[in-house]
Amino acid sequence: MPVSVISKPSGSQSIDRAATLLRQVVAATAPVTFAELAESTGLAKSTTSRILSALERNGLVRRDPAGFVPGDVFVQYALRGNAETDLVGVATPYLERLGVRNRETVNLGVLRQGLVEQIAQVDSRYVLGGTSWLGRSEPVHATALGKVFLAWGVASVPSGRLERLTPHTILNRADLDADLADVRRRGYAVAQEELEEGLVAVAAPVRRNDGVVVAAISVSGPLHRFGAARIAEVGAQCVHEADALSAALGFNAKNDKRVGAA
Repeated sequence: MPVSVISKPSGSQSIDRAATLLRQVVAATAPVTFAELAESTGLAKSTTSRILSALERNGLVRRDPAGFVPGDVFVQYALRGNAETDLVGVATPYLERLGVRNRETVNLGVLRQGLVEQIAQVDSRYVLGGTSWLGRSEPVHATALGKVFLAWGVASVPSGRLERLTPHTILNRADLDADLADVRRRGYAVAQEELEEGLVAVAAPVRRNDGVVVAAISVSGPLHRFGAARIAEVGAQCVHEADALSAALGFNAKNDKRVGAA
């Protein structure tokens, strides 16, 4: 009778050890040395060397002059162009939780060619506010999602005159800078009747493992349902879910030393 893999705990243990080393390399923002990997995992140097050699043979890690970095397999996967699709899949549970708690429209937005584009949505439970934003591109200076990218330095304010979308749109650069400072201080952005009259949106940043903001989560609805207290409540919820999603993407808030980090 062939020996079952399940009956050999050492096989499972080897996979766990390899996975631990691989996660250390992938999560790092710089090449990781052999000594750092052995120390952080608590593995014997001989075991660490054997596993890293196997990972290298299979293209999962690569030796760099400064240490180990993710291998060609990860580069090939990134070049397939599925990053946003994968992000939507990972983000869906977090968006759905916000939708259940608020009954309002929840969106996941990314920056594309200087504009904000919504790539995922959880629909509002209300008749009023049930607009589909999927695929729509909006200016960064007049949206909560866009203000997130501006506040954390991923996007820049368009040159020239800013577009007036409503009488409430912030057009003065000094006023916009002050608003973005508030965004960084409290950890979430607010756009109150700046894109459309009667529309309020709140958004918080989603970060990848190196701390760069790659997306934002927003909750939006009509003005009469978004008083000051409700905006603060929804803002805190957005930050909570965005932070949880960021952690799922490998971001460790304890290691974030950037000014204005929420």
